[in-house]
Amino acid sequence: MSQTELHKEIIQLKNAVLDMGRLALSMLENAIKSLNTLDIELAKEVLHIKHRIRDYDNKIEEKALKLIALYQPMAIDLRRLACILKMITYLTRIGRYGKDIAQVIKRDFDKKENLLKLVNLQHIYEHVRDMINDALKSFDKSDISLIKDFEERDNEVDQLRWAIFRECITYMMENPKYITTCAHYIMFARYLERCGDHACKMAEKIQYMVTGKHVEIS
Repeated sequence: MSQTELHKEIIQLKNAVLDMGRLALSMLENAIKSLNTLDIELAKEVLHIKHRIRDYDNKIEEKALKLIALYQPMAIDLRRLACILKMITYLTRIGRYGKDIAQVIKRDFDKKENLLKLVNLQHIYEHVRDMINDALKSFDKSDISLIKDFEERDNEVDQLRWAIFRECITYMMENPKYITTCAHYIMFARYLERCGDHACKMAEKIQYMVTGKHVEIS
């Protein structure tokens, strides 16, 4: 089997990973949108497609392992396949966080009473969304310039998460009726912060794929 065939297979796998990334990000985006608009039907749509992220994970992993066994790739080809195997794990977790947020919204946010508008929650999502998008672009183009500032961006996400925590504590102390709602918001902020961490882990693997050198982000 030729190197040309291997490269063709890797390109197909790469495109599947990008499709999986867009799906995972759409699940997270729609979960946050359903929270902002209290669109329970949109939350249900996220839950309805949760199996698709698992299917991508299983199929891409199976194909990548077959390519390693059949072609015994070396150097950057092996690093590409190793990166793909890591990427799908992080993307699966991002999609599952979208599913987890949607599950809470469907179960506990079916009425507007006690709902708070936390500006920082939208901000943390926007930061994380951009990090995931840049990681996917970097993976697609093998352009590590897109991920060079991820440590600073991850620190910003961490600061926003703690700002949400402090704001929620203030609301809970002022009025006990907000305790349940704020507990959910604190959890959502933690989920989004973890999605930022997964974007950083993807960036680390992409850096290794491109350069052959390991880096640690935050």
